[in-house]
Amino acid sequence: MTGEETTVLAGLLEEHRPQPGRRANILRTLLAVQQALGHVPAGAIAPIADALAVTEADIAGVLSYYPDLHTIPRGRHVIRLCLGEACVANRSAGLLTELKNELHIGLGETTADGRFALERVYCLGNCGVGPTVMVDDRIYGRVTGDQLQEILKHIS
Repeated sequence: MTGEETTVLAGLLEEHRPQPGRRANILRTLLAVQQALGHVPAGAIAPIADALAVTEADIAGVLSYYPDLHTIPRGRHVIRLCLGEACVANRSAGLLTELKNELHIGLGETTADGRFALERVYCLGNCGVGPTVMVDDRIYGRVTGDQLQEILKHIS
């Protein structure tokens, strides 16, 4: 971790230190760290465990359980492609191939320039208009290859 990250982490841990007689809120602390640093660095696990008076295994368990917690930096824009049954039936696998080829990354990876991260989801609640792609907080339905290119072009 950089010196700046260490300073930010120390401030966050002071804010999230459990009150006497209260249990630590590991998830809330990890979300705050990720919000501030963009991810939960491996070097932060031991200090977090110490500050919360829990084990490193407790921290690792929460990190591995929640898919929105990340231990490596992610892209500025997160592209989530639905690979649930309805979207697969509507050819989302083809969109996955196009995304991999266009971005030169696989699922769970981030582009070299840090612009995009590619993730799979199994339902975005948009089954009637699959295939569905979510970019950051915006959902797109009935996405074709051409539309996918337009979507990517308009993301800064």
